[in-house]
Amino acid sequence: MNVLLWHVHGSWTTSFVHGKHRYLVPATPDRGPYGLGRARTYPWPDTAVEVAPDDLRTAEVDVVILQRPEELDLAADWLGRRPGRDLPAIFVEHNTPKDGAVPDSRHPMADRDDLLIAHVTAFNQLFWDTGSTRTTVVDHGVVPPAAEYTGELERLAVVINEPVRRWRVTGTDLLSRFAEIAPLDVFGMKVAGLADHLGLPADRLTSHDDLPQARMHAELGRRRAYLHLCRWTSLGLSLIEAMTIGMPVVALATTEAVMAVPAEAGALSTRVDDLLDATRRLMADPALARRAGAAGRAAAWERYGLERFLADWDRLLEEEVCASR
Repeated sequence: MNVLLWHVHGSWTTSFVHGKHRYLVPATPDRGPYGLGRARTYPWPDTAVEVAPDDLRTAEVDVVILQRPEELDLAADWLGRRPGRDLPAIFVEHNTPKDGAVPDSRHPMADRDDLLIAHVTAFNQLFWDTGSTRTTVVDHGVVPPAAEYTGELERLAVVINEPVRRWRVTGTDLLSRFAEIAPLDVFGMKVAGLADHLGLPADRLTSHDDLPQARMHAELGRRRAYLHLCRWTSLGLSLIEAMTIGMPVVALATTEAVMAVPAEAGALSTRVDDLLDATRRLMADPALARRAGAAGRAAAWERYGLERFLADWDRLLEEEVCASR
């Protein structure tokens, strides 16, 4: 199939475009949010091709993947065809509701008979009110990282995008407590200057801003444990990637993390003191850390393997395209 989708979330899109289809990714001269084109820090196959908006009116498109509400009108304008009416369309919901109305949050695509909403977690499906719009869940899948866990550095790894702006959402306010136990290495976008924002000395928190994925994975695997303190995010793919590398995980038991992280993979709790105690144990006992990482790795591969993810998406795309004919 020819699948039109925007490059919105790098890790998710990287997994998605590893399928058997041809993926049309809009690219604009400014590489803005609606025209990022191909990824620059993630490895994508050649079947993910950039397409200029002006060329979409004559492009062969079998299905449209929407990820932001405004893409519905944008796609209609660029294609000259209305997704959901003239072309089958699936709206991928990556996020937990953040409108302040939980648990009564109304999804912007609620009560539509022309779309299917595909949630990336069952938690999202549970918490969004989508009315009469059809919904399904396709759990995440990750491209196997090449990195292997060594845990040689007695440091904690964290992956957060925009930790200052998102603050309590990503648990940024909790980092200082863990920095008292072990130095932190924080990877992600817009992490520069985080130590200053937290009032931490440079030797307790080091920022690594927007590294290429393969390099980030290699660096993660050298750290003793992975720290996941997100209060209200869907399910970070970096958490799953860390588990597939073999890293033990210390995580808040919130949103979909309770389904992704088994207890034997490290520590999972809503009590921060319990997580601090678990971190001390992992830092002091490399053998314990390695056993926990192995358990997490097995669980992650069983649930979040790339083959399962792509097979689920193939089935969904075929169903929607066939139903529209």
